[in-house]
Amino acid sequence: MLSDSMETSCRTVHTRLADPDDTFILIDCREQEEYDFAHLPQSVLLPMSEMQARQAELEAYRGQEIVVLCHHGVRSLQVTAWLQQQGYHATSLSGGIDQWSREIDPSVPRY
Repeated sequence: MLSDSMETSCRTVHTRLADPDDTFILIDCREQEEYDFAHLPQSVLLPMSEMQARQAELEAYRGQEIVVLCHHGVRSLQVTAWLQQQGYHATSLSGGIDQWSREIDPSVPRY
């Protein structure tokens, strides 16, 4: 069972992104083609399929809060669980970029 601390809402992340004093890392764990089609400009692409191979890149974010997003929130939950097991402070963006497009910014393409 997932704890409530595993996910955060689009509205919460949107509010936090607007606050210049609120620093966290937004990681998009989708594949390059998905990212190229639709992404949040503040996000860093680190595909789930490459996460373990590129784990060294994550060390720069150790000690910082990480919010992970994907298409609908399934992959980001898996990545969040893995990151937490590795000792990172990570949460998943509930509903993913699809929810973001529906609730926050309809200019973000849906697919």
